[in-house]
Amino acid sequence: MSDYCGTGTPPTGVSPAPASASAPETAGQAPVAGPPFAACVLCQEPTGYPESHRGITLCPVCEWREAERTACSG
Repeated sequence: MSDYCGTGTPPTGVSPAPASASAPETAGQAPVAGPPFAACVLCQEPTGYPESHRGITLCPVCEWREAERTACSG
């Protein structure tokens, strides 16, 4: 039986998801246009939320880590 709140390593037999696009494929493409995106409050990376979004804005990575942290808080 695996440790539910373990170290964050994937269980045996599970491979990481493949990258959807490699660097050469995206190298000459313009960035996605849209509204100015809010910066993540933890790492300052752009998020998918507009700057006018209220509340804490987290990038997908920080949002995932925050969900892991709170899920194992007991």
